[in-house]
Amino acid sequence: MLSFTGVVYRLLWAAFLGAVIGVERNIRRRPAGMRTSMCVCIGAALFTLLSSEIARLVGDSSGTRIASNIVQGIGFLGAGVILRERGSVVGLTTAATIFAEAAIGMGAGAGLYRISGAGALMVLVALVAMVPLENKLDLKRRYMRFRISADGDPHILSEARNLFAEMNVATDNLAISISEQKHVITFDADVSHRQQEKILAGLTRPGVHIEMKPVERRYE
Repeated sequence: MLSFTGVVYRLLWAAFLGAVIGVERNIRRRPAGMRTSMCVCIGAALFTLLSSEIARLVGDSSGTRIASNIVQGIGFLGAGVILRERGSVVGLTTAATIFAEAAIGMGAGAGLYRISGAGALMVLVALVAMVPLENKLDLKRRYMRFRISADGDPHILSEARNLFAEMNVATDNLAISISEQKHVITFDADVSHRQQEKILAGLTRPGVHIEMKPVERRYE
């Protein structure tokens, strides 16, 4: 039987690892911050401890029965932070973090200090170190709706098409409105932040107005 001191050490280790990961979520103002992350790790650790202790008390040889259900149960908590916002899905990283925190807590509860610590370190690397790499490689893209209006400029459509062809970006739902005073073009495109900046720089000039907003992609 594990001593009370041993139980406390494991729970404190789980709480510490959860808090460290949760601080990163707080800094980025994401759901499931420090307190939530601590509770996930502590809860998973406690379930793991109880699973083996209860099995020992009742003479059940299946000491991982309770712990195995953590994987299923944690999915409900993770699903709660996944939302649709401004045309895109947000919260997937936080949901994945919660899933990993449960595994870290289980490791801490089982007394696998080095393994759980290494897991927490890897999660932090994914959350912190990968962000600058994503930005540098310009990997994050959003589905945007563009509305370009030009005061009597007949070349704006060809300029926009050439610019998007140069960036190898496909456009959807193209609509053109032409009058004597104004040319208006609307279309949707999946673009990165760097491409958005290039579009603004390439098309913005006196008499040309550009609007961009995230929209939800429609699949047929």
